[in-house]
Amino acid sequence: MTTQLPLQGRVALVTGGSRGIGAAIVRRLAGDGADVVFSFASARQRADEVVRDVEQLGRRTLAVRADQADPAAVADLVATAHAAFGRLDILVNSAGVFVTGTVGDAAADLAALERQFAINTLGVAAAVRAAAPLLSDGGRIVTIGSTGGDRIPFAGAADYAASKAAVAAYTRGWSRDLGPRGITVNTVQPGAIHTEMNSEDGPFAATLKAMTSLGRYGRPEEIAAAVAFLAGPDAAYVTGATLNVDGGQSA
Repeated sequence: MTTQLPLQGRVALVTGGSRGIGAAIVRRLAGDGADVVFSFASARQRADEVVRDVEQLGRRTLAVRADQADPAAVADLVATAHAAFGRLDILVNSAGVFVTGTVGDAAADLAALERQFAINTLGVAAAVRAAAPLLSDGGRIVTIGSTGGDRIPFAGAADYAASKAAVAAYTRGWSRDLGPRGITVNTVQPGAIHTEMNSEDGPFAATLKAMTSLGRYGRPEEIAAAVAFLAGPDAAYVTGATLNVDGGQSA
């Protein structure tokens, strides 16, 4: 007897799915049975690699280039995802950037800080607004936040932290808006995760490891596992929640 996968027949859209945490999420959702559309900004070769991995799992997939800082491009992405496979059940907001700059620093790149907010916060809002009327009743929205939204361990991260704290607040509000349709809205807040953006061998690694209870960096696949749970049938009564996946950093 064949066991049905938990996301069999579902269609997911993952923003920022060509690398790091986003790519791990795409692969995990596909492994759990979903067909997956994902966006990428510039890494076409990496996007093609993720496409091949998903197809090898026997799932349908589509990689779409989109600028997460452009609300019109985000709306087009969501419409494309819905049209590609005829439905949309899961939205995962994974695209994000990390830019630092202390307040009042004349050398701070204000344009980069503003683009960070456009991607990390306004891009998420644009995706949810575009997806809300298209999502199936009982659908799922999961946003990748950051433990930095709750606790800022070093100077210069205020803009980044604010962009992530905002999506956690949005999550709580959207859960009220979409609850009557059975659509759940949750945030996963990673701690130190081994990616190109924040390598476990990088200059801040020792400090970040020391902040955790487990004494190590997390893996993108561990974030993907949390997302898969929230996207699956067992999380139907979890909404408006913020789940820290941080090795005890926030303990």
